Amino acid sequence: MEWERRIAEKVLRDKNGLTEAEFLASYRSGDYPRPSVATDMVIFTVMDQKEENYRKLPEKELCLLMIKRGGHPYLGCWALPGGFVRPTETTDEAARRELQEETGVGQVYLEQLYTFSDPGRDPRTWVMSCSYMALIDSSKVQIQAGDDAAWASWFGVQCKMAEKRGETECWELVFSGEDATFKTVLEKKSKASFADSKVVDRGGLAFDHGRIIAYGLERLRGKLQYTDLAFHLMPEYFTLTQLQRVYETILGKGLPAAAFRRKIAPLVKGTQQYTQNEGHRPSRLYRKNREGN
Repeated sequence: MEWERRIAEKVLRDKNGLTEAEFLASYRSGDYPRPSVATDMVIFTVMDQKEENYRKLPEKELCLLMIKRGGHPYLGCWALPGGFVRPTETTDEAARRELQEETGVGQVYLEQLYTFSDPGRDPRTWVMSCSYMALIDSSKVQIQAGDDAAWASWFGVQCKMAEKRGETECWELVFSGEDATFKTVLEKKSKASFADSKVVDRGGLAFDHGRIIAYGLERLRGKLQYTDLAFHLMPEYFTLTQLQRVYETILGKGLPAAAFRRKIAPLVKGTQQYTQNEGHRPSRLYRKNREGN
Protein backbone atom coordinates (compact mmCIF):
# COMPACT_ATOMS: atom_id res chain seq x y z
CA MET A 1 0.00 0.00 0.00
CA GLU A 2 1.07 3.59 -0.60
CA TRP A 3 1.29 4.56 3.09
CA GLU A 4 3.54 1.51 3.83
CA ARG A 5 5.88 2.53 0.99
CA ARG A 6 6.18 6.06 2.36
CA ILE A 7 6.98 4.81 5.88
CA ALA A 8 9.63 2.44 4.49
CA GLU A 9 11.26 5.29 2.57
CA LYS A 10 11.22 7.67 5.55
CA VAL A 11 14.53 8.05 7.36
CA LEU A 12 13.92 7.56 11.08
CA ARG A 13 15.82 9.77 13.52
CA ASP A 14 16.06 9.52 17.29
CA LYS A 15 15.62 12.34 19.81
CA ASN A 16 19.16 13.52 19.06
CA GLY A 17 18.44 13.72 15.36
CA LEU A 18 20.59 10.68 14.47
CA THR A 19 19.80 8.00 11.94
CA GLU A 20 20.53 4.41 12.92
CA ALA A 21 23.73 4.40 10.85
CA GLU A 22 24.91 7.63 12.52
CA PHE A 23 24.04 6.28 15.98
CA LEU A 24 26.00 3.04 15.43
CA ALA A 25 29.00 4.93 14.02
CA SER A 26 29.25 7.04 17.19
CA TYR A 27 28.36 4.30 19.69
CA ARG A 28 31.11 3.61 22.28
CA SER A 29 30.65 0.26 23.98
CA GLY A 30 33.39 1.11 26.45
CA ASP A 31 31.09 3.66 28.08
CA TYR A 32 29.21 0.79 29.73
CA PRO A 33 30.55 -1.89 32.10
CA ARG A 34 30.61 -5.29 30.42
CA PRO A 35 30.84 -8.72 32.09
CA SER A 36 33.03 -11.57 31.01
CA VAL A 37 31.01 -14.68 30.13
CA ALA A 38 32.16 -18.19 31.00
CA THR A 39 30.78 -21.69 30.64
CA ASP A 40 31.05 -24.15 33.54
CA MET A 41 30.48 -27.83 32.85
CA VAL A 42 28.74 -30.24 35.24
CA ILE A 43 29.87 -33.52 33.65
CA PHE A 44 28.22 -36.59 35.21
CA THR A 45 28.91 -40.27 34.73
CA VAL A 46 28.15 -43.46 36.64
CA MET A 47 30.99 -45.80 37.62
CA ASP A 48 31.29 -49.20 39.26
CA GLN A 49 32.73 -49.23 42.75
CA LYS A 50 35.46 -51.76 43.45
CA GLU A 51 34.04 -55.12 44.57
CA GLU A 52 36.29 -57.80 46.10
CA ASN A 53 33.71 -60.58 45.69
CA TYR A 54 33.51 -61.27 41.96
CA ARG A 55 30.17 -63.05 42.46
CA LYS A 56 28.51 -59.83 43.60
CA LEU A 57 27.42 -57.10 41.24
CA PRO A 58 29.46 -53.94 41.89
CA GLU A 59 27.68 -50.98 43.42
CA LYS A 60 27.24 -47.90 41.25
CA GLU A 61 28.48 -44.41 42.07
CA LEU A 62 27.45 -41.09 40.53
CA CYS A 63 30.64 -39.26 39.62
CA LEU A 64 31.51 -35.72 38.59
CA LEU A 65 34.52 -34.53 36.61
CA MET A 66 36.52 -31.76 38.27
CA ILE A 67 39.83 -30.06 37.63
CA LYS A 68 42.44 -28.88 40.11
CA ARG A 69 43.19 -25.22 39.48
CA GLY A 70 46.74 -24.53 38.42
CA GLY A 71 46.61 -20.75 38.85
CA HIS A 72 45.03 -17.93 40.83
CA PRO A 73 42.38 -17.40 42.03
CA TYR A 74 41.71 -20.47 44.20
CA LEU A 75 45.07 -22.01 43.31
CA GLY A 76 45.05 -25.71 44.25
CA CYS A 77 41.27 -25.87 44.74
CA TRP A 78 38.97 -28.15 42.79
CA ALA A 79 36.58 -26.63 40.26
CA LEU A 80 34.27 -27.47 37.39
CA PRO A 81 35.81 -27.67 33.93
CA GLY A 82 35.04 -24.60 31.88
CA GLY A 83 36.40 -21.44 30.37
CA PHE A 84 35.59 -18.06 28.87
CA VAL A 85 33.38 -17.75 25.82
CA ARG A 86 35.32 -16.53 22.80
CA PRO A 87 34.07 -13.54 20.78
CA THR A 88 33.49 -15.78 17.76
CA GLU A 89 31.31 -18.42 19.46
CA THR A 90 28.00 -18.89 21.23
CA THR A 91 27.80 -20.26 24.78
CA ASP A 92 26.63 -23.61 23.33
CA GLU A 93 29.67 -23.72 21.07
CA ALA A 94 31.96 -22.82 23.96
CA ALA A 95 30.45 -25.56 26.12
CA ARG A 96 30.95 -28.20 23.41
CA ARG A 97 34.53 -27.01 22.86
CA GLU A 98 35.32 -27.26 26.57
CA LEU A 99 33.70 -30.69 26.75
CA GLN A 100 35.79 -31.92 23.83
CA GLU A 101 38.99 -30.50 25.33
CA GLU A 102 38.40 -32.02 28.76
CA THR A 103 37.01 -35.45 27.83
CA GLY A 104 37.85 -36.08 24.18
CA VAL A 105 34.18 -36.70 23.34
CA GLY A 106 31.69 -34.41 21.67
CA GLN A 107 28.52 -36.27 20.68
CA VAL A 108 27.01 -36.61 24.15
CA TYR A 109 23.94 -35.31 25.95
CA LEU A 110 24.40 -31.63 26.79
CA GLU A 111 21.89 -29.11 28.12
CA GLN A 112 22.06 -25.60 29.48
CA LEU A 113 21.31 -25.38 33.20
CA TYR A 114 21.23 -21.79 34.45
CA THR A 115 23.08 -18.49 34.24
CA PHE A 116 24.82 -17.59 37.50
CA SER A 117 25.42 -13.85 37.58
CA ASP A 118 25.72 -12.79 41.23
CA PRO A 119 28.04 -9.78 41.66
CA GLY A 120 31.31 -10.80 43.28
CA ARG A 121 31.06 -14.48 42.39
CA ASP A 122 34.52 -14.25 40.81
CA PRO A 123 37.23 -12.21 42.63
CA ARG A 124 38.90 -11.21 39.34
CA THR A 125 36.12 -9.23 37.73
CA TRP A 126 32.45 -9.33 36.81
CA VAL A 127 31.99 -12.85 35.41
CA MET A 128 28.67 -14.42 34.46
CA SER A 129 28.63 -18.21 34.16
CA CYS A 130 26.35 -19.99 31.72
CA SER A 131 26.37 -23.51 33.17
CA TYR A 132 25.78 -26.77 31.30
CA MET A 133 25.16 -30.39 32.26
CA ALA A 134 26.65 -33.25 30.26
CA LEU A 135 25.97 -36.98 30.69
CA ILE A 136 28.58 -39.41 29.42
CA ASP A 137 29.55 -43.06 29.46
CA SER A 138 32.87 -42.98 31.34
CA SER A 139 34.17 -46.06 29.49
CA LYS A 140 34.48 -43.94 26.33
CA VAL A 141 36.30 -41.02 27.96
CA GLN A 142 39.95 -40.09 28.23
CA ILE A 143 40.05 -37.13 30.62
CA GLN A 144 42.76 -34.50 30.41
CA ALA A 145 43.29 -31.22 32.20
CA GLY A 146 42.90 -27.98 30.25
CA ASP A 147 45.47 -25.20 29.98
CA ASP A 148 44.54 -23.57 33.31
CA ALA A 149 44.34 -26.83 35.29
CA ALA A 150 46.96 -28.89 37.08
CA TRP A 151 44.95 -32.11 37.12
CA ALA A 152 41.56 -33.59 36.19
CA SER A 153 39.83 -36.34 38.14
CA TRP A 154 36.50 -38.06 38.76
CA PHE A 155 34.84 -37.57 42.14
CA GLY A 156 31.96 -39.46 43.65
CA VAL A 157 29.34 -36.88 44.66
CA GLN A 158 26.47 -36.96 47.13
CA CYS A 159 24.07 -34.21 48.17
CA LYS A 160 22.26 -34.56 51.49
CA MET A 161 20.45 -32.27 53.91
CA ALA A 162 22.41 -31.93 57.14
CA GLU A 163 20.15 -29.62 59.16
CA LYS A 164 16.93 -27.64 59.00
CA ARG A 165 16.39 -24.44 60.96
CA GLY A 166 12.88 -23.13 60.45
CA GLU A 167 12.60 -22.31 56.74
CA THR A 168 16.36 -22.60 56.18
CA GLU A 169 17.92 -25.88 55.04
CA CYS A 170 21.61 -26.69 55.34
CA TRP A 171 22.90 -29.10 52.68
CA GLU A 172 26.23 -30.85 52.27
CA LEU A 173 27.88 -31.75 48.98
CA VAL A 174 30.34 -34.56 49.71
CA PHE A 175 33.09 -35.29 47.17
CA SER A 176 35.22 -38.43 47.32
CA GLY A 177 38.01 -39.23 44.89
CA GLU A 178 41.43 -40.78 44.66
CA ASP A 179 43.07 -37.36 45.01
CA ALA A 180 40.97 -35.78 47.76
CA THR A 181 37.85 -36.01 49.92
CA PHE A 182 36.04 -32.87 51.05
CA LYS A 183 32.64 -31.26 51.39
CA THR A 184 30.94 -27.99 50.54
CA VAL A 185 28.09 -26.57 52.62
CA LEU A 186 25.10 -24.74 51.13
CA GLU A 187 22.05 -23.02 52.54
CA LYS A 188 18.70 -22.46 50.88
CA LYS A 189 15.09 -21.82 51.75
CA SER A 190 12.70 -24.77 51.95
CA LYS A 191 11.19 -25.58 48.54
CA ALA A 192 13.63 -23.17 46.87
CA SER A 193 15.88 -24.33 44.06
CA PHE A 194 19.62 -24.80 44.54
CA ALA A 195 20.02 -22.12 41.89
CA ASP A 196 18.94 -19.73 44.66
CA SER A 197 21.17 -21.25 47.35
CA LYS A 198 24.32 -19.73 48.80
CA VAL A 199 27.68 -21.27 49.66
CA VAL A 200 28.46 -20.95 53.37
CA ASP A 201 31.59 -23.14 53.39
CA ARG A 202 33.44 -23.84 50.12
CA GLY A 203 35.65 -26.56 51.60
CA GLY A 204 38.10 -27.41 48.83
CA LEU A 205 35.87 -26.14 46.03
CA ALA A 206 36.50 -22.95 44.04
CA PHE A 207 34.17 -20.03 43.32
CA ASP A 208 30.43 -20.72 43.78
CA HIS A 209 30.68 -24.03 41.96
CA GLY A 210 28.88 -25.79 44.83
CA ARG A 211 25.67 -24.03 43.78
CA ILE A 212 26.13 -25.08 40.17
CA ILE A 213 26.81 -28.71 41.07
CA ALA A 214 23.85 -28.92 43.46
CA TYR A 215 21.57 -27.42 40.85
CA GLY A 216 22.87 -29.87 38.25
CA LEU A 217 22.02 -32.76 40.59
CA GLU A 218 18.59 -31.26 41.21
CA ARG A 219 17.92 -31.00 37.46
CA LEU A 220 19.18 -34.54 36.80
CA ARG A 221 17.04 -36.09 39.52
CA GLY A 222 13.97 -34.15 38.44
CA LYS A 223 14.23 -35.07 34.76
CA LEU A 224 14.95 -38.70 35.55
CA GLN A 225 11.31 -39.03 36.63
CA TYR A 226 9.85 -38.28 33.21
CA THR A 227 12.62 -38.61 30.57
CA ASP A 228 15.09 -41.23 29.33
CA LEU A 229 18.16 -39.27 30.50
CA ALA A 230 19.60 -42.29 32.33
CA PHE A 231 20.36 -44.01 29.03
CA HIS A 232 23.00 -41.38 28.28
CA LEU A 233 24.94 -42.81 31.23
CA MET A 234 24.68 -46.40 30.03
CA PRO A 235 26.74 -48.48 27.61
CA GLU A 236 24.95 -49.70 24.49
CA TYR A 237 24.03 -53.04 26.11
CA PHE A 238 23.09 -53.48 29.77
CA THR A 239 21.06 -55.61 32.13
CA LEU A 240 17.86 -54.34 33.75
CA THR A 241 19.53 -54.66 37.14
CA GLN A 242 22.38 -52.41 36.00
CA LEU A 243 19.89 -49.85 34.71
CA GLN A 244 17.93 -49.95 37.95
CA ARG A 245 21.07 -49.39 39.98
CA VAL A 246 21.89 -46.32 37.92
CA TYR A 247 18.44 -44.91 38.68
CA GLU A 248 18.84 -45.72 42.38
CA THR A 249 22.31 -44.18 42.49
CA ILE A 250 21.12 -40.89 41.01
CA LEU A 251 17.93 -40.71 43.08
CA GLY A 252 19.68 -41.80 46.27
CA LYS A 253 17.09 -44.43 47.18
CA GLY A 254 16.09 -48.01 46.45
CA LEU A 255 13.34 -48.83 43.96
CA PRO A 256 11.04 -51.90 43.97
CA ALA A 257 12.26 -54.13 41.15
CA ALA A 258 8.84 -55.13 39.81
CA ALA A 259 7.53 -51.56 39.70
CA PHE A 260 10.74 -50.31 38.11
CA ARG A 261 10.62 -52.92 35.35
CA ARG A 262 7.00 -52.12 34.53
CA LYS A 263 7.81 -48.43 34.25
CA ILE A 264 10.94 -48.93 32.18
CA ALA A 265 9.53 -51.63 29.85
CA PRO A 266 8.52 -49.24 27.00
CA LEU A 267 12.00 -47.68 27.01
CA VAL A 268 14.07 -50.85 26.56
CA LYS A 269 14.32 -53.66 24.06
CA GLY A 270 15.63 -57.14 24.82
CA THR A 271 18.42 -58.69 22.75
CA GLN A 272 19.60 -62.26 22.24
CA GLN A 273 22.84 -61.50 24.08
CA TYR A 274 23.66 -62.41 27.69
CA THR A 275 26.33 -61.46 30.22
CA GLN A 276 29.39 -63.68 30.34
CA ASN A 277 32.17 -64.44 32.80
CA GLU A 278 30.67 -62.40 35.64
CA GLY A 279 30.63 -65.09 38.35
CA HIS A 280 26.85 -65.54 38.41
CA ARG A 281 24.05 -66.78 36.21
CA PRO A 282 24.02 -65.04 32.82
CA SER A 283 21.55 -62.17 32.54
CA ARG A 284 19.86 -60.98 29.40
CA LEU A 285 21.20 -57.80 27.85
CA TYR A 286 18.95 -54.95 26.77
CA ARG A 287 19.41 -51.76 24.83
CA LYS A 288 17.47 -48.54 24.54
CA ASN A 289 14.28 -48.88 22.52
CA ARG A 290 14.84 -46.49 19.62
CA GLU A 291 11.52 -47.17 17.91
CA GLY A 292 9.56 -43.96 17.56
CA ASN A 293 12.55 -41.84 18.68
